[in-house]
Amino acid sequence: MAGTVWLGSKASEISSELTSATQLIPSLKEEITTDNADGAAATVDELRTHTAAAKQAADDPLWTLATTLPMLGSNFSAVAEVARSADDVANLGLAPLVKVYSSLNWEMLLPSSSGTDLKPLEAASPSISAASHAVRLSADRLSQIDTTKLLPQVADPLTSARDQLQDLTLALDSAANAANIAPEMLGAQTPRNYLLIIQNNAEARASGGIPGALAVLSLDKGKLTLGSQSSAGAVGVMSPIVPSDPEQQQIYSGRMGKFMQDVNLTPDFPTAAKTAQAMWERKTGQRVDGVISIDPVALSYILDATGPVKITDPELVALAGARLPTELTGKNVVQTVLSDVYAEIEQPRLQDAYFAGVAQEIFAALSGGKGDAKGLIEGLTRGTDEGRVLVWSGLPTEQSVIAKYALSGSITGPSIAPAQFGVYFNDGTGAKMDYYVKRTVQLIKECPKDGYEQTTVRVTSTNSAPADAATSLPAYVTGAGNYGVPAGSIQTNIVAYGPVQANAETAKSNGQKADFASYIHGNRPVGVMAIKLAPGESRTVEFTFGKIVQHTEPNVVVTPTVQAVKDVILPTEIPSCG
Repeated sequence: MAGTVWLGSKASEISSELTSATQLIPSLKEEITTDNADGAAATVDELRTHTAAAKQAADDPLWTLATTLPMLGSNFSAVAEVARSADDVANLGLAPLVKVYSSLNWEMLLPSSSGTDLKPLEAASPSISAASHAVRLSADRLSQIDTTKLLPQVADPLTSARDQLQDLTLALDSAANAANIAPEMLGAQTPRNYLLIIQNNAEARASGGIPGALAVLSLDKGKLTLGSQSSAGAVGVMSPIVPSDPEQQQIYSGRMGKFMQDVNLTPDFPTAAKTAQAMWERKTGQRVDGVISIDPVALSYILDATGPVKITDPELVALAGARLPTELTGKNVVQTVLSDVYAEIEQPRLQDAYFAGVAQEIFAALSGGKGDAKGLIEGLTRGTDEGRVLVWSGLPTEQSVIAKYALSGSITGPSIAPAQFGVYFNDGTGAKMDYYVKRTVQLIKECPKDGYEQTTVRVTSTNSAPADAATSLPAYVTGAGNYGVPAGSIQTNIVAYGPVQANAETAKSNGQKADFASYIHGNRPVGVMAIKLAPGESRTVEFTFGKIVQHTEPNVVVTPTVQAVKDVILPTEIPSCG
């Protein structure tokens, strides 16, 4: 009886201490995000006190003896393992991380025109990697516990602890990988040159928009400079074409390797980037170390952090005239470069020059240290989450790390979730009408059939251009019917990807069965259908995928457009299956 009371008191103590430790996590997150290093260190010390007390209670001799009891022993073992894991995470994971965090000057780590001291980040890398390894070991230990043999009072907290550790492991792995490759990619040892592609969402391509302005972005010990600038059109026609794998060439045609404007007809950014690298080398003789892509919406996020940027280049001021703004902000840059510029500057060559000049002004502000580090990191993170910032490295060791994350823009590989769908848009108008398209994408889960999952991908598109778009919009925007699409109308090739090993089975257009082209890319099924919309017209296209072997919850990735991604992707519709 006394032993039972004693074990009950220890159980209560362990639960209380772990609960107190858990309740400190939100404060720790807040202190880290607000750059409160002293507060974070104090919180971690307090957290370690609670986890140490929980571990000490679980190491009590009577508790250890209880782990050998028939039937109930596994419950005592599980609780002890959770307590030990929490203490390991606090001491071997969080404590060294906060110490490293407090040693880094985030303002000084951002690329600038004067250079960056990357040594603190290089020095921090081993500590971050060690912390990541320690947390992963703890997560692995918990994952080996069979929860089916545990009481609900033990199994439920254990499952919660597993989930939290899994999230922490992923975050720490990301931090460790970034710390390992970032210094080299920022030119810590040798200067790096990257081809910077500004995608123009007004003319859709699968990864965002047609490549518009191009520039060479150089990084030398964190010193950022924007060198030679060009445009996709100036690169010219590749003959012979730059080869790509047969699967993608069958879907997207040889245009991918013929024109810089079409390298990203494929949604697979590593393919597009490698092709762009080869084209740039053929044209200029310069082999860049990698490719970075960004769109005007992501530039607006940067401007939100830097604040307004005045246009100072006299040639750019002259091009802007009286109607285009001479001060760019996060609120006006998207409309300026994706819509207004076409109404105010008639010649495509000068439009490209204005587009490139705007990018130059924004990156000059960025490299000049304008804006705060936190805001810039938040803006770039948001752009990355939405697929608006993409990075490819020509060095296989670096690219193998980048490929683990959405930043890579990969269609296959470790960054792809098991039940991931993709919906991508390629312009078929030959103009800049995608600025006026409003879209929604929704997954509709069907009831399982013959043991397999089924999911329908529903895509609704609306041409919101004015009814008189054929005459009220510039010919360069509408295409003037030069490519077989009536002025004011919009033609789009909708490309839908299913999960690995699934089948693209049927397609509908406005509820009626429709023909579609079926392909395979990287063992993923691909369905393609072209639609044409007159001003004010809407159309809903549905692709149904079957034989889905993955039983995890599905997710969908879409081409980033002018719209906010949160407005494009609707919640998944779940059926009620008997």
